[in-house]
Amino acid sequence: AILLEIPTAPKKRGSVLTCGQGDVGQLGLGEDVMETTKFRHVAALGNKIVDAYAGGMHTIALDSDGKIWTFGCNDEGALGRTTTNEKDEGTPKAVSLPKPAVAIAAGDSHSAALLDNGDVYAWGAFRDSHGSMGLVVRGREGKACKEPVKVDIGEPAVALASGGDHLVMLSVSGSVYTMGCGEQGQLGRLSQRSASRDARQGFSALLVPSKVTLKAGASRIWAGYHATFVLDANKDKMFAWGLNNYGQLGITGEKRKTALYSPAECDAFAGNSWNGVAAGQHHSLAVDESGKAHAIGRCEYGRLGLGDRAGDAEILEPIPKLQNKTCISIAAGTSNSFAVMSSGEVLSWGMGSEGQLGTGSSQDAAEPTSAVCVTHQDHTPLHVSAGGQHTVLLVADPNPQKERTPTPEKETQEEKVEPVEEEKKKRPTKRQKKQEQDEEISSTSSAQPADAAEDTPEVRTPSSVYR
Repeated sequence: AILLEIPTAPKKRGSVLTCGQGDVGQLGLGEDVMETTKFRHVAALGNKIVDAYAGGMHTIALDSDGKIWTFGCNDEGALGRTTTNEKDEGTPKAVSLPKPAVAIAAGDSHSAALLDNGDVYAWGAFRDSHGSMGLVVRGREGKACKEPVKVDIGEPAVALASGGDHLVMLSVSGSVYTMGCGEQGQLGRLSQRSASRDARQGFSALLVPSKVTLKAGASRIWAGYHATFVLDANKDKMFAWGLNNYGQLGITGEKRKTALYSPAECDAFAGNSWNGVAAGQHHSLAVDESGKAHAIGRCEYGRLGLGDRAGDAEILEPIPKLQNKTCISIAAGTSNSFAVMSSGEVLSWGMGSEGQLGTGSSQDAAEPTSAVCVTHQDHTPLHVSAGGQHTVLLVADPNPQKERTPTPEKETQEEKVEPVEEEKKKRPTKRQKKQEQDEEISSTSSAQPADAAEDTPEVRTPSSVYR
């Protein structure tokens, strides 16, 4: 039997930079900065952050003491703490947990943490095509959780990953457990008929974490917007399930379907060893053991980084501009992609309409393009994470002995930057902003195959990250 170890938190610590939309406080840059097309320093988080992720409209960070900090939209409890107003939501504040955390994850409207004893806690809510599903079952309904609740899988966990609206957990025995929305097959353990809240078992089949049937155990897990990827225990086969309407799971031939509701081997991944996967809504990225980046799936907006090609990628294609570079972190947003290279470069490509590429522009990019940091150019980038309309970058601190803990807002004036004109826009309401983006993106998505799984508009995605 496999026996995996509960991990320790990442050792390298540093600062967090953000870019893109900040209309609900997800940038952590204060009320004056509504958006920025360049990465800016979140001074309020200090310099002892070891991990950070962008959710749909919120951000979560883990510090070297195992404490979790959140900021952004809290409509459904994704911050894991009580907030009284928008200023409170946009200011990084700590989440109360019983023990130090070693890993974190963020989805559209939920967040999760792995504690140092293998316990998993989650907060917020999942959503399906009917709206909010909640996070836990109460009676016959799903209930959102504004504060962390324990997710019991019956054994300690060693890893977790969030999709848009599902949570994946890997246990010490190499078993994979899932919970959340299953409409596109992303849970991997329910038939299409059973994967709806209207099915006989209702919410309990979806919100009670249950084991996915895998012949061999798992050694790694990743979650995309509507998908889950698993590297088997022997580390030589990749399995996946979920939305596959553009072949983004790497499952082709006879097994290719619009959506897969149970694990299938990814033939596009065969013949290579893989260090990491990141998946958006209709595309996936993968890094092989030599650090070379590949892309597969839908090409629109340039999200594959393959240049101005017209056709989608049906195999994992090497990204030409990255072939002489080594990737240490990749992330996939809904319609864009990001990579941190061993050289210290941060590159982005795909849809940039919200400034989330961090290139200093709101233009789309068909090939990897250098991101721009307003400050901290001498800090080594460690990790990137893509949210719905914002991006989070973790950079190592060159002077780790000079620790600065996250501080109350009034003490963070030392790096307050005068926002440029583009960043002084009036704050829209959350719902108005979401509705505008739905209309904008759905109007450009007419090229999608006509199938039921396409009802989800191309908006708000969690990060799906390899590190």
